[in-house]
Amino acid sequence: MNNLEPIKRKIFEIRGRRVMLDSDLADLYNVETKNLKRAVRANLERFPEDFMFELTKEEYDSLRCKIFTSNKKGGNRYLPFAFTREGIAMLSGLLRSEIAVKANINIMRAFFQLQEALLIVSNTQLQLEQIRSEIKQLRTDMNDTLADQNEINETTRAQLDAISDALAELQNEQSHQTKRRPIGFRQFNDDKE
Repeated sequence: MNNLEPIKRKIFEIRGRRVMLDSDLADLYNVETKNLKRAVRANLERFPEDFMFELTKEEYDSLRCKIFTSNKKGGNRYLPFAFTREGIAMLSGLLRSEIAVKANINIMRAFFQLQEALLIVSNTQLQLEQIRSEIKQLRTDMNDTLADQNEINETTRAQLDAISDALAELQNEQSHQTKRRPIGFRQFNDDKE
């Protein structure tokens, strides 16, 4: 069993835990499911709830829908057991055949590879979230900068308008002023006093 993909496909997430079903384990261990269950029931003290639990009918029906399986021989009379990694390790103490030992080693490797893959996905998701956060901050900063620039442009426009108005007013005042006599030295051809 060098290829672990078939084993990985038999690992499901139920109740927030990664588990394998008794029938899949029985296939891998090359025993009948009823014999595997019999061995487990005879040693229930070795299988607390975090090692093994029995699926509810709803969980089993939901799982069957997800994996598109049909019951081979008219269906199960009993709901399947779901074993966590720890429960599978405990099973190895009950089933001591050479096939069971080899299968158990491969199952542990498959769980480990899934765990590594989940860590990689988790790290990737964290990095993506960080990038999203940085992009959001950049957008906010750009919008603030553009708003400030628009505000400066509005202020500058208002100041230029005020200067233009002031110059126009001064020019208007100059054109309305009476002609004055230039200041300076008197010239001889001016009017005599």
